[in-house]
Amino acid sequence: MPFFDLSLDELQKYLPPRQEPSDFDNFWNNTLQEARAIPINARFEPIDFGLRNVETYDVTFKGYGGQDIKGWLLKPKGQNGKIPCVVEFIGYGGGRGFPIDWLTWSSAGYIHLVMDTRGQGSSFLKGDTPDDPDAAIDPQFPGFMTRGILSPTTYYYRRVFTDAVRAVEVAKQYPDVDSDKIIVTGGSQGGGITLAVAGLVPDVFAAMPDVPFLCHYRRATEITDSAPYIEISKYCAVHRDKVDQVFSTLSYFDGVNFAARAKCPALFSVGLMDEVCPPSTVFAAYNHYAGPKEIRVYTYNHHEGGGNYQTLEKIKFLHNLLDE
Repeated sequence: MPFFDLSLDELQKYLPPRQEPSDFDNFWNNTLQEARAIPINARFEPIDFGLRNVETYDVTFKGYGGQDIKGWLLKPKGQNGKIPCVVEFIGYGGGRGFPIDWLTWSSAGYIHLVMDTRGQGSSFLKGDTPDDPDAAIDPQFPGFMTRGILSPTTYYYRRVFTDAVRAVEVAKQYPDVDSDKIIVTGGSQGGGITLAVAGLVPDVFAAMPDVPFLCHYRRATEITDSAPYIEISKYCAVHRDKVDQVFSTLSYFDGVNFAARAKCPALFSVGLMDEVCPPSTVFAAYNHYAGPKEIRVYTYNHHEGGGNYQTLEKIKFLHNLLDE
């Protein structure tokens, strides 16, 4: 797709009004308080994948509703003392896969916690966390965008964002992690989750959202017909009388509102031809972001954004922050 959104000059100034419910903070404070009432019960079980320079652990912890959430923890061998930890969230439809899929951050000298996304892990990288273990709802191929969408209390991402906050708390419990140096990152859906965590956890050290999804929902549905936003559009096309209710729910989960609360240093990325997460939706979150921030713009790229170019930017960004 060629350029279809605002010009770069317009994007850099794009600051749309935020659609924020009056009880946004109370909703999330109560949600996290309920989650924290259940012991997190984090378990780190050593598992051998033949990686001679990386220790690997199968992670299980209690997320939303006390449900078991899976993950991987990778630790570089031979490092002593407290080590910063990168907590990573996965793109839409993907699961935790295998530790060999996640070697960048441990190779760069960091502990790396990868959170499985409940219910997902069937379109790329396998997942191991059902959305509702009591109902035996195993990982499935997407659509998750409209699951429980008529109320913020039942919406799917209430569970996912709560899991993600708990994942940061799990990282802090690992004995070798420097709990003052927790970094959150992810691409697409993982970028949207990153923004949510940065807005909900005040002491996150840094955030690195790549081509973030789950931002500025209404505009996204109005200017792209690509998946996954089209799941919302199709729902609204059928449920014509529920449109306002749908977007009222989504306002509790909009990365723009979380960005306005986030204070840690952040590095964003955007592809100006991205038809999955349109550039204006990314810049809406970026321009509302309350903390120190930088963005890398990839003019001729789609949803892949910067790819490994951006990975190198993230490594440099993080090394510079930690060396200050």
